[in-house]
Amino acid sequence: PAGGEPLTGLIFAAAFAGLVGYVASFIIVRVQHLALIMITLGLCFLTYELANSMSWLTGGTDGLQGVETRPILGVFRFDLWGYTAYGYALAALFLGLVLSRRIVHSSFGLSLRGIRENVKRMPAIGSDYRGHLQKIYTISAAMAGCAGALLTQTTDTVSLDTLSFQRSADVVVMLILGGTGRLYGAVIGAIIFMVARDQLADINPQYWYFWIGLLLMIVVLVMPKGILGGLARLVGGRD
Repeated sequence: PAGGEPLTGLIFAAAFAGLVGYVASFIIVRVQHLALIMITLGLCFLTYELANSMSWLTGGTDGLQGVETRPILGVFRFDLWGYTAYGYALAALFLGLVLSRRIVHSSFGLSLRGIRENVKRMPAIGSDYRGHLQKIYTISAAMAGCAGALLTQTTDTVSLDTLSFQRSADVVVMLILGGTGRLYGAVIGAIIFMVARDQLADINPQYWYFWIGLLLMIVVLVMPKGILGGLARLVGGRD
């Protein structure tokens, strides 16, 4: 809502996105591989068209413009130069990484690793792998909701592009570049993608995504586990 308090907005966005993710998880956890990709794409397009048709709420193709956000904690006002927005987003990123690290190194995180390595063996040790997948999918959806709220609060606008396939593809590219399955891979991949996008768009505004695709192919061929995985292999370390 206009004039909303930012921290309350984050909590509301996380709760609503988590609820939607929980409902969708009943479908997601029952499919794998190609079927999972197709269902994910279908849900993405369905959400996009639903938001487009609900113009009274979302603004339709024009999106929501001029969203006003109150100062953080009533003190830190969003300034024209973006210093407050930068610090606000950085703090949210830090808290998200702390939470993610906590999950990764918990017993729940170990169960998720087991599911990733061999999902068929998990029931043999009494693990409810579908329940675990639903939980992590819901948590992921809540984090995505926070990211969407952050984008809205720091830019004062939200468009339908946030629900487009292009945005989902960008996130996948970031993960592959940084290193899938690694805690800090998404951060490294996001930095590389954003810097490369800005530089390549300046050089070739029309075909900059071609060069992103070329960079992605090189990384996949030379470092299949991403840049962070390649560096870890060089130094003999682990994430």
